[in-house]
Amino acid sequence: MLTLRPARERGHADHGWLDSRHSFSFAHYFDPRHLHFSELRVINEDRVAPGQGFGQHGHRDMEILSYVLDGELSHRDTLGHGSTLRPGQVQLMSAGTGVQHSEFNASPERPVHFLQIWLTPRESGLEPRYQEAIFDAAEKRGRLRPIITPDGRDGSLVIQQDASVYAALIDGDERTELSLSPGRRGYVHVARGSVTVNGQPLDAGDALKLQQEARVTLEGGTQAEVLVFDLP
Repeated sequence: MLTLRPARERGHADHGWLDSRHSFSFAHYFDPRHLHFSELRVINEDRVAPGQGFGQHGHRDMEILSYVLDGELSHRDTLGHGSTLRPGQVQLMSAGTGVQHSEFNASPERPVHFLQIWLTPRESGLEPRYQEAIFDAAEKRGRLRPIITPDGRDGSLVIQQDASVYAALIDGDERTELSLSPGRRGYVHVARGSVTVNGQPLDAGDALKLQQEARVTLEGGTQAEVLVFDLP
């Protein structure tokens, strides 16, 4: 079964310095039809103005993935980590028992465009930890590159949940697919461009929920950047 989540129906918050689109209920946006999908709780598409950002704030019992599309995102946290993320870099913060962090646009001139994604962990009260890695375009070109997995395979970041996240760049005749084990669910989010997923055309910001499907097939892309979630 395929269920389309159109980009135009997402929640929207415009704070001047922050323009955010919410695929799931978040902050002042509430839709009982879109609270979560399996263990996937948040996908926010954020654009932050130059020199602006989120001051120090806390999280707990959540796996938080930051995926930068354009610009530079500066991160600092109370675990002692600090870095500036650019396109191709992926950050995973396991909040566990609690962590404080801040996120700012590192550029005084250019906006930063990124996805912030939350998944619930397998259990509460885990030890907080931080990871990041670089996955360049060549690794994602025409294939589904694992970036987050439970076992860290192929150099992916390790999530505290039975879930995997893949990234792909699909254009022209490129085609790739992911098999889903029985009982698993898939979720596809198009970060940019357009692509056809299991016969369903999708544009930037669109998503597709897959239930009782044997595979996820990506093809017919036009400069598409896509995230695919394999979920319990």
